[in-house]
Amino acid sequence: MSVQVEKQEKNMAKLTIEVSAEKVEKAIQAAYQKEKKNINIPGFRKGKAPRQLIEKMYGKEVFYNEALDQLLPTAYADALEECEEEIVSRPQISIVQMESGKPLIFTASVAVKPEVTLGEYKGVEVEKKAIEVVDEEIEAEITKEREANARTITVDDRAVMDGDMITLDYAGSVDGVAFEGGTAKDQELTIGSGRFIPGFEEQLVGVTIGEEKEVHVTFPEEYHAKELAGKAAVFQCVVHGIKVKELPEVDDEFAQEVSEFDTLDAYKEDIKARLLKDKEADAKRAKEDAVIKKIIEGATMEIPDAMVEFQTEQMMEEFGQRMQMQGLSLEQYFQITGMSEANYREQMKPRATQNIQSRLVLEAVAKAENLEATEQDLEDEMAKMAEMYKMEVDKVKEMIGDYQKDEIKKDIVIQKAIDLVTEAAVEA
Repeated sequence: MSVQVEKQEKNMAKLTIEVSAEKVEKAIQAAYQKEKKNINIPGFRKGKAPRQLIEKMYGKEVFYNEALDQLLPTAYADALEECEEEIVSRPQISIVQMESGKPLIFTASVAVKPEVTLGEYKGVEVEKKAIEVVDEEIEAEITKEREANARTITVDDRAVMDGDMITLDYAGSVDGVAFEGGTAKDQELTIGSGRFIPGFEEQLVGVTIGEEKEVHVTFPEEYHAKELAGKAAVFQCVVHGIKVKELPEVDDEFAQEVSEFDTLDAYKEDIKARLLKDKEADAKRAKEDAVIKKIIEGATMEIPDAMVEFQTEQMMEEFGQRMQMQGLSLEQYFQITGMSEANYREQMKPRATQNIQSRLVLEAVAKAENLEATEQDLEDEMAKMAEMYKMEVDKVKEMIGDYQKDEIKKDIVIQKAIDLVTEAAVEA
């Protein structure tokens, strides 16, 4: 096999790949063996017709597609091994020659990794952000815990108030005609939650149990059911029950119930420490992002569109996997959100570009500073993975192959580059 590389503009390249006639013949013969059982030739039992006869009747090209399916992946992978360029996109394949008795020749249009010219990367100036935890934030955390530990009490001696959890029946109509989805029995609703059409919940404040209430609303212009968008509607409502949340008192007993601390003051100090730790982590990430952004602004690189498309595709695949873990397919997600896949892809492209820029400049910093991942670095990382997944370190090592180890080492080097430029940055 031979590979010729033709450099093109904007970090694109055309690989011309040639596969020997012998390999082509073997692939065509394998295609014949696979496909002959599906071909009917008069005078022969199915699957018994000679290859030459099939090719004479249907043309020599009859097995070419199947042969190409066998040849192309291996030939392209071998070409990447032989090629000195680092390919950063999926190939656009074009067949130049495919014929029995002759070499296969095809081209692959690909993006190659851009060269990066670094500007200033040590001592870049970023804004210093104050880190503090105020009393209101501590109180907000306590409120969340109170909500989580609240108990529900039934109320029957007063009318509906804002914040109440009610049970009601309703029947909606537009111009006196009931519409689909407009009727429900024993529907639970928290007043003020904003779950229902704007204006609906507010009109139920002051209604007593068993009282009938006529609620007048107008559907939003952007309502998902187009036949109802912008229409005035009337709902006949009856409230059947009222419940309220009773929050626990904030005292030492509360602290003992929700934490390991004996006093409220100790519990508050723990909340403050946790919030401070979170803010410090957020500030560290924000500083890293700001430093990398400054380095990108000072660097020069030309990113090919195909590289952005490839990165976007990978991000889409990762997003789809996350959705699957939540029990949703991408199609279902787009139906629920009303967003098209094409629009979502376009929204992801700026982030894909930023991810590429970040990786490229950090790789350039690592190269300039001769940063490397040692075997001890790899051991430490696998120990972290073992702790994360509650596994023995030896089991983790068994699961990780050489390719994965190389990728982990690359990530370690990138993190070292991040630490270097962040520690060298000046906060003002």
